Amino acid sequence: MVNIRALDPSASPLAYLGAELRRLREEAGLSQKQLGAIVFCTGSLIGQIETARKIPTPQFTQRVDAALTTGGALSRLLKLVLRSQLPPWFQPYAEMEAKATHIHAFQAQLVYGLLQTEEYARVVLGVLDQERLDDRVAARMERQRILESENPPLLWVVLSEAVLYQEIGGREIMRNQLAHLLSFRDREWVQIQVLPFAAGAHAGLPGSFNILRFDDDPDIVYDESYGPGHMTADPREFKSRSLRYDHLQAAALSVEDSAELIAHVMEERYGEQP
Repeated sequence: MVNIRALDPSASPLAYLGAELRRLREEAGLSQKQLGAIVFCTGSLIGQIETARKIPTPQFTQRVDAALTTGGALSRLLKLVLRSQLPPWFQPYAEMEAKATHIHAFQAQLVYGLLQTEEYARVVLGVLDQERLDDRVAARMERQRILESENPPLLWVVLSEAVLYQEIGGREIMRNQLAHLLSFRDREWVQIQVLPFAAGAHAGLPGSFNILRFDDDPDIVYDESYGPGHMTADPREFKSRSLRYDHLQAAALSVEDSAELIAHVMEERYGEQP
């Protein structure tokens, strides 16, 4: 049955996208089933998206934009939709992250979000909370698109060696995640270092943090926590955290040696076992 549920376009970014999809489809004289056949999906899926029950994927949205000759309008809307799926307290950071020219991150327990595979992210985000998991994973994957932009930020990440050994989601997911880290070796704007266990006590013991630098905005520091993270542009905090990051970089393995360690752990711990 065709889904004709009334929808308030102003209720949310997702509702607005759904209303726009319905309007454009009807202007083209297509039923949900007909549009679904053109973009290789069911009419039911079209109906779910038009009534804000499901968030479309970027691939689906691109196909619909092409089918309805929208000039990319729905794909532009999708960026707002996915950002709206982030926790409200995290959205300001995501907006700043998307504008940053330099991102320096130290991670004590997990792979940095911009470098996570979809399967790894699903396990991380699904701990204790399965609600709207597909949507939250899609929002994290959308954040990573800044690394594919024409002018990507310089991303420099220091990972504790513990990150390589903390088995998230099982051996296959970890093997794929470490392989994904190695795939950045030839990316000039992505640098990954590993802080080895041999470093002992180090400047990152208080926890993970990120540093964002900008051309036209004050630089900021973001601290992670169990609840909402803390973001500040206080120059004293920024100076203190920058010093910690410098010490972490100095104590970490070189980029080349880090890649060798990641490859070693990938094969030794997560490779095929007899």
